[in-house]
Amino acid sequence: MLKKDARLKYSQLRKKISKESLLNSSLAIANKTLELPIWKAEYFHIFLPIPEKNELDTTFILSILQGKDKTIVLPKVSGKNQLKNYVLTDSTKLKLSEWGIPEPVDGIELPEDKIDVVFVPLLAFDKKGNRVGYGKGFYDVFLQKCKSDVIKVGLSIFEAEEWITDTNDHDVPLDYGVTPKTTYSFATA
Repeated sequence: MLKKDARLKYSQLRKKISKESLLNSSLAIANKTLELPIWKAEYFHIFLPIPEKNELDTTFILSILQGKDKTIVLPKVSGKNQLKNYVLTDSTKLKLSEWGIPEPVDGIELPEDKIDVVFVPLLAFDKKGNRVGYGKGFYDVFLQKCKSDVIKVGLSIFEAEEWITDTNDHDVPLDYGVTPKTTYSFATA
């Protein structure tokens, strides 16, 4: 499947999901992340959902991270294809961006090379760990700046496609994909 076809297909499927189903899927995904071998890490990057796009609710995972006393890092768009990363603290103020994304206004900026685990937003992914997002390249640029052993966990309410056919060299594949029913591991041998 081509990325543009996956974007269209999964954007339309996501629009049709009920709020209750989305909430149940989000909770199931959060519970499945507990099975991943990531919990010894300290710095966790997580996206906050865009409700208008029916994105999965990451607040369940956020609660798990807080309960495990992890350092939580939130992204903020800072230019064309660029993200800055801020530590979430009790005093962090959030503001909706022009795209409807809750983002930190300011705070303690954290360099990419400190981040251990990244929860990656997805529209779709395939059984090889190739990702399909909105096509703006923010996460490709961001993930390339992270340390080489950063763990990339894709979160999707849909199961993996068989194959995304038009990947390129700048695409950064996932290490894991988590859906409400399945945890995919893409570890390379």
